Amino acid sequence: MKEVVVLAYSGGLDTSVAIKWIQEKYGFDVVTLTLDLGQGSDLRLIEEKALKLGALRHYSIDAKEEFASEYIARAIKANALYEGKYPLSTALSRPLISKKLVEVAWREGAVGVAHGSTGKGNDQVRFEVTVRALDPSLKIIAPIREWGLSREEELEYAKRHGIPLSEELGKTFSVDKNLWGRSVEGGPLEDPGAEPPEAAFEWTRGPEKAPDSPAHLEIGFEGGLPVSLNGERRGLVGLISELNALAGSHGVGRIDHLEDRLVGIKSRELYECPAAVAILEAHSDLEKAVLTRHELEFKQLVDSAWSRLVYYGLWVDPLREDLEGFIERTQERVSGIVRMRLYKGNASVVGRSSPFSLYDLSLATYGLETRFDQRLSEGFVEIWGLPSKVANAIRRRAEKIGA
Repeated sequence: MKEVVVLAYSGGLDTSVAIKWIQEKYGFDVVTLTLDLGQGSDLRLIEEKALKLGALRHYSIDAKEEFASEYIARAIKANALYEGKYPLSTALSRPLISKKLVEVAWREGAVGVAHGSTGKGNDQVRFEVTVRALDPSLKIIAPIREWGLSREEELEYAKRHGIPLSEELGKTFSVDKNLWGRSVEGGPLEDPGAEPPEAAFEWTRGPEKAPDSPAHLEIGFEGGLPVSLNGERRGLVGLISELNALAGSHGVGRIDHLEDRLVGIKSRELYECPAAVAILEAHSDLEKAVLTRHELEFKQLVDSAWSRLVYYGLWVDPLREDLEGFIERTQERVSGIVRMRLYKGNASVVGRSSPFSLYDLSLATYGLETRFDQRLSEGFVEIWGLPSKVANAIRRRAEKIGA
């Protein structure tokens, strides 16, 4: 009886070729695994294709709820944006896929797992670090990184082994999709100076084609997470799906990003993340209302560290949970309603309210009813500026001596 390897299978050319390549190169039987993360793929067709190509067995797992509650939810609380732009849609999915790979490997008594990542990208790190942390005894096979085939050679290999090419021929872009976003790379996007063609987009309208009338919506938050849309309770999966459609129809969520990959390469990445852009904007705005200035300043550092950690493939590192200890404490008061305006590619906050808001009208107003005693400011300004005043006096004195 042959030993078994579990392959993360997307149904695309690379992982389809990987089935045959692993069988030929290593002599393993291949069990395939596909997760439904909200990408909209037909899992039944993917399973049929895997079995037709010689997979011993195939697993289809609906992981949308787990993805939303255990991964996306944490990213929302952390205002997660890598380099201030990328909402980590693909990066968040990789540790979950890795976890399921390991679980299926245990169930199958497999000797290893395999993935379809290249040697130039970040995903190889995300998959392998997670797998090794969960089960160091498993072999890891990365066919694309190992086989060294050109695209033409890969296509020829596929033809020889009867792997369908109809979906691949004429394909311009490499695409990864899940509930939290769509990433696009390759083709004309490899020229960072070229404007992305409209054909690269699927989830969003061009702002010039978006409705001429803005849409207003209200997102309700409890404990740092969105729980309602326009006053109606929603589960996280449903809320994100609805916002992807609504915000995308108004051109919201297009991200053109020159990104620093973990392996040291600068890469031009295109993302469509309508719901992520709207939710993160609303969440960070609500935090400004309920957290103190000192909490906000420190949380920006923590959020940035959390985002880099996840992007770099270190979901399993203890530091993530350490950072989340602080993040979770801050989210206890991040509850309220944020009102947004979607218009021509922009998602703008136009109002917010919270029972925990630190905004005090009686202090902030310029009206006669203000409780703020302006006479106190004179002494405050003198003490606040004292170090700068002294430093400049000493500098002037030194300049006179030097002259």
